[in-house]
Amino acid sequence: MTSATSQPASPATPAAAPQRRTYGPAVLALAVGGFGIGTGEFAIMGLLPEVAQELGVSIPRAGHVISAYALGVVVGAPVLAVLGARMERRALLMALMAFFALGNFASALAPGYASLNLLRFATGLPHGTYFGVAALVAAGLAPAGRRAAAVGHVMLGLTLAVVVGVPLAAWMGQALGWRVAFALVGAIGVLAIALVRRWLPRTPAPVQASALRELGALRRAQVWLTLGVGAIGFGGLFSVFSYIKPTLLELARLPPEVLPFALALLGLGMVAGNAVGPRFMDRHLLGTIAGLLVWGCAVLALFALTAPMLPWALASTFLVGTLGALGPALQVRLMDVAGDAQALAAALNHSAFNAANALGAWLGGMAIVWGWGWASTGWVGAVLALGGLAVFGLSLAHQHRTRSGR
Repeated sequence: MTSATSQPASPATPAAAPQRRTYGPAVLALAVGGFGIGTGEFAIMGLLPEVAQELGVSIPRAGHVISAYALGVVVGAPVLAVLGARMERRALLMALMAFFALGNFASALAPGYASLNLLRFATGLPHGTYFGVAALVAAGLAPAGRRAAAVGHVMLGLTLAVVVGVPLAAWMGQALGWRVAFALVGAIGVLAIALVRRWLPRTPAPVQASALRELGALRRAQVWLTLGVGAIGFGGLFSVFSYIKPTLLELARLPPEVLPFALALLGLGMVAGNAVGPRFMDRHLLGTIAGLLVWGCAVLALFALTAPMLPWALASTFLVGTLGALGPALQVRLMDVAGDAQALAAALNHSAFNAANALGAWLGGMAIVWGWGWASTGWVGAVLALGGLAVFGLSLAHQHRTRSGR
């Protein structure tokens, strides 16, 4: 693979058939890793009451465990992407997943609140680099004109985690304790290592890859503006998701035994967003990003309005999940604006999303602590989506000025 944005041979060429045979199993292996990471990242959001009770802290304070993981992603993504710039891609992905699996096994054994926060921070370190490198590898293996679809397929593992992994972890956490849920995530990580080793072809880093070249991404204004869109605009999803369990249980009066299915609804929304979104992204990327941010303002406000009404709360929970389509869209946008610093830019996308995770969880928690009620997380989310739209507007204005020479 010469670069992340280079396209493979046309289907008409002799090299295309073996590449098509490689693409499916390789992307499946990468998606299993994404499934494990997604389950580990999001499962805690459905287990906050159990974690808070065992560790003797309030639910909003237990939410700091979510922020600790997110901070780990923010820190780890650029550092590990730069350090691994020259590594063979399959070996790098396996090493990152091994680190993630060990972090989850250790989290299951955390003796207290402080140690759990520290371990969740450490476990988040490989997250962004794994997804960034996986997206680049998948894009390089994809048929011509299907970059967004390839990235979406990798991210599908993350979204399926919300449909299957998170409800399963929530059920196990309620039945056997939240520590068992982290052990399950560690086991999924081990499976992902085996599948990547078996099915992913050896993919060397670009010939001229280096830490210095990757750091060049930080000199590009469009990289920073795109990251700003994700860090702010994606925060709305996490503002709602971080407190979805107590919101549905206490405000909408959802029966506790139905909670796993309610969480699966949000995941199904993410799957729907990732299934439909890439069809537009490969043709109208900028319009798709703008449309998703406007859609986010609307559905997050709708969640705030309907949260006390159970049937409507469940419907709006599904719609909030569709905002997950913003992930692949911004990933492809970064590929377009990062030049030859693809690995760092791709990894930083997940730093931005986890900055959004930390920001959304913190602001949503503060709104609850200030007495604005559980539904206020939706209003916080709508404001964040609007902020992301404003940053995207600045990005387009900067791009126009640059092209016109002003």
